[in-house]
Amino acid sequence: MSAPQTPTDTPTPAAAVSEATSGDVLSPTPGTAGEPGPAALPDADADSDDAVVDLVDTDEADEADEADEADEADEIDDEAEGAVDDLLVREGDVAGDYLERLLDILDVDGDIDLDVEGDRASVAIVGGRLNDLIGAEGATLEALQELTRLAVAQSTGVRSRLMLDVGGFRAKRRSDLTALAGEVARRVGQSRQPERLSPMNPFERKVVHDVIASVAGVHSESEGEEPNRRVVVLPDA
Repeated sequence: MSAPQTPTDTPTPAAAVSEATSGDVLSPTPGTAGEPGPAALPDADADSDDAVVDLVDTDEADEADEADEADEADEIDDEAEGAVDDLLVREGDVAGDYLERLLDILDVDGDIDLDVEGDRASVAIVGGRLNDLIGAEGATLEALQELTRLAVAQSTGVRSRLMLDVGGFRAKRRSDLTALAGEVARRVGQSRQPERLSPMNPFERKVVHDVIASVAGVHSESEGEEPNRRVVVLPDA
């Protein structure tokens, strides 16, 4: 018995794939016969959403991106500023606790005032007899301030620049130095000759520098080594 014959006009699977993937089927073009041309795209339907292409205004997009970046930068700045303020408040709290314990040990009456001035924590001991905590020309006060800074740094892990005042000594000293610096600046501006002031601690020198910086025609420098470092007021060239 002979096997049934396969019709010769039925395409084989390979031939079907070849025909389905030929360029003539996928890309029929009006070009030269036997040469596939570029794919022809269908005409857009005017009523179809697909036919509408919105162009993005690149300038507006850039402005929006810049605005977002500015907002993010402001948020970061606000967070950083808030972190600094929190640290300064914590420094004041630690310093206040330390000084209260010290006053108890020394059996000295006094109240602790805490504040933040600029980029520093500010701590003041007020009331009572506090001369022993100030010392000659504020020497004891300077030592007490350094001890307090060390206690704060040990607690926070960050170097402290807090300012300590006792009995209004620094406030009065600031006022006296402000007047002195203003007078020296006036004399140097008139005479055009430099003047050297007496040795001062860093707090006192900063007060003088700040005053001189606000006067036209003169400027100030520091010279020497601690504890004999001093401010020199000079005329501008």
